[in-house]
Amino acid sequence: MRIVPHILGVAVAAAALISTPLSAAELTGTLKKINDSGTITLGHRDSSIPFSYIADASGKPVGYSHDIQLAIVEAIKKDLNKPDLKVNYNLVTSQTRIPLVQNGTVDVECGSTTNNAERAQQVDFSVGIFEIGTRLLTKVGSPYNDFDDLKGKNVVTTAGTTSERIIKAMNADKQMGMNVISAKDHGESFQMLESGRAVAFMMDDALLAGEMAKAKKPTDWHVTGTPQSYEIYGCMVRKDDAAFKKAVDDAIVGLYKSGDIKKIYDKWFTQPIPPKGLNLEFPMSPELQKLIENPNDKPAPEKKA
Repeated sequence: MRIVPHILGVAVAAAALISTPLSAAELTGTLKKINDSGTITLGHRDSSIPFSYIADASGKPVGYSHDIQLAIVEAIKKDLNKPDLKVNYNLVTSQTRIPLVQNGTVDVECGSTTNNAERAQQVDFSVGIFEIGTRLLTKVGSPYNDFDDLKGKNVVTTAGTTSERIIKAMNADKQMGMNVISAKDHGESFQMLESGRAVAFMMDDALLAGEMAKAKKPTDWHVTGTPQSYEIYGCMVRKDDAAFKKAVDDAIVGLYKSGDIKKIYDKWFTQPIPPKGLNLEFPMSPELQKLIENPNDKPAPEKKA
């Protein structure tokens, strides 16, 4: 087929336009804020192993979700033509993560945050980055292997999480008489379990695997119980900032299409991780594989089991 020269020229020009970094005049919202300040601020956790946590005295975050954030930063650098874009880190907790995104302190937060209807009224979420089931961590050989075994017992979870809401609702609805303890973070939750102040720790199964891996004797513990919900994690951005959300989504989808997400997954879930070099031995689930293959599908967030 013969290509008409002027048509070819238009096509080349169009392709060049598509690949050209955004001009300052086009920028709004978070992209303008980042461009004008020369800085992007990432929200991170300190104990959400292996998603976002601090592993050593440097105080810098590491983890599966953090590696996704770094890929987002690289994409933003190209979008804005700012190879020297400065990265700031801001520690968030379950209670502060949404307010700090809303008020502009944090530009994007990728940790272990479930995309649910309540939160989606306050912030916007990227395409999904993980899928979990909410289960229990208990001692091997104990009689506490499922939720029905917890009547009248001390059960710990982490404050400000969907697991806290689910276990409290279960306790009230089924009149189970549990003493539900809300710890400040996942590390404190596990300490309460390990010290015997609680017989079970309810949380997302991947996070429980992370806490188990850092235990004094990991083989003393196991993840058990019928999942009470299936939840999708996403990265949080400010609400109604379509251009920035698209930039974040495009960066994540780029990881999926390239296959790099599987390398990131294996690095954190099937290989030794810091600080102790233990292996979570948590292979990728069929649900996560499907999410990666179809990132723009919109599954109902926080699906009930």
